[in-house]
Amino acid sequence: MILSFAPAANLGAAPLVLALLAMLAYAVAALPARAQSRLPAPALLVGWVLHGLLLVLDVGGWGRGEAGARLGFGPVLSLTVWLVLAVHEVESRFMPLAGVRRVLAISGAAVVLLAWAFPGEVRPTVNAWMPLHWVLGVASYALLGAAVLHASMLDSTERRLRTRSAGVPGVAAAGTVQGPMGMPLLRLERITFRFVEAGFAVLTLALLLGGFTSAQWRWDHKTVFSLLGWAVFAALLAGRRWQGWRGRRATRWLYIGAALLLLGYVGSRFVFEVVLGRPVG
Repeated sequence: MILSFAPAANLGAAPLVLALLAMLAYAVAALPARAQSRLPAPALLVGWVLHGLLLVLDVGGWGRGEAGARLGFGPVLSLTVWLVLAVHEVESRFMPLAGVRRVLAISGAAVVLLAWAFPGEVRPTVNAWMPLHWVLGVASYALLGAAVLHASMLDSTERRLRTRSAGVPGVAAAGTVQGPMGMPLLRLERITFRFVEAGFAVLTLALLLGGFTSAQWRWDHKTVFSLLGWAVFAALLAGRRWQGWRGRRATRWLYIGAALLLLGYVGSRFVFEVVLGRPVG
C-alpha cells in the first residue's frame, strides 16, 4: 500500500511542519466565530498560504532533487481544494462569502491530511506537454468544484424560496429571498454557470491535449469517466442555452458531471493506491 507518513528525505521535516501548521490554521478558520471576531478570515488565508507552500515542496518536488511531480488521489484532491480556496479568496474581496468559510476550511484540513497519508508516487515527465495537460486537468477540477460549491448555495437559497412561497407563518415574502451572502438569486446562478463554462472549456483543452500528445490511447477508467463527465457538462450547457434549464434540474446535471470526473482520476487512483495497494501502471 502506498501509505507513508514520512517526508521526502531531501526535505527533512519541512513538509510535516507545514502540514501541521496548515491544518492548525484551517482548524482556527473553521471555528464558529462571533460577530466581533476577525480571526477566522485571516486564519483561512494563512492556512491557504501554508498549504500552497506544502504543495510546492512535497507535491511539486521543489528541493526534492527528483524530477517529476508526486501524483495520486491525495495530492490531486489537495491541489484541487487549494485552487478552490484561491477562487474563494479572490471572490471574497468583491463580495462577502462567510457562509462557505467553514466548509472550505474543513475541506482544506482534510485534504492536507489525506495527501500526507496517501502521497502517491513521483511520476517522471514523459513529454513536454504532460505538465500542461496535468495542470489543465486539475484547473478544470477546481473550476467545476467552485461551480459545485456555488450550486449548493443556489439550491439552499431555492429551498428557502420554496418554503417562503408555501406561506410558512413568520416567513418573509418570497421576493425578498437572497443568497447565503446577501447576493440576489439570479446573480448567484449566473456566477455558478460562469464557473461551469470556464471549467468545461479548460476540461476540453485538457482532453484534447491528452488525446493528441498521448503515445497510446487507452480506454481505461480515467478516460471513460472523463469523457462521460465532459458529455454531461456539454449536455448541461446545451440544455441551459436552448432549453432554458435552471434550478434543481441544472444543478443535478452539474453534480453528476462533477461526480463522474471525480471517479475518473481520483476514484480510479484511490482503487489502485488504497484498495489494491499498488501504484498505477
